[in-house]
Amino acid sequence: MLWVALGAALGANTRYWLGVWLGHRLGLAFPYGTFLVNVTGSFLLAFLLALTTEQFPLSRELRLLLVVGFLGSYTTFSSLAVESLNLWRHSGALSALANVLGNNLLGLLAALMGLLLAQGISR
Repeated sequence: MLWVALGAALGANTRYWLGVWLGHRLGLAFPYGTFLVNVTGSFLLAFLLALTTEQFPLSRELRLLLVVGFLGSYTTFSSLAVESLNLWRHSGALSALANVLGNNLLGLLAALMGLLLAQGISR
């Protein structure tokens, strides 16, 4: 549990500071931080799982730290739901739909890219 907790603390803080930084840089009209975190988190999770399952196995502790702790805390699909509802209420259905579809489609594409990159490295 210590490895999960340590990874979770790092992932949550990374997510938070990235959101704050992007909010200052790009504004708060759209949840850019959550959007970027979901896409990069999808990529990193697929990449790490594909790369470390067979080719470069991780120790149990490192897998718990990185995959369960860090990435489990770093990705923010629960925030996605709330922010999409808020966009719907304040900016309209089109903004909410763009947020949901963008996060999901780009997240799936990023996961595919992570998988393909890891497979290419392991050959």
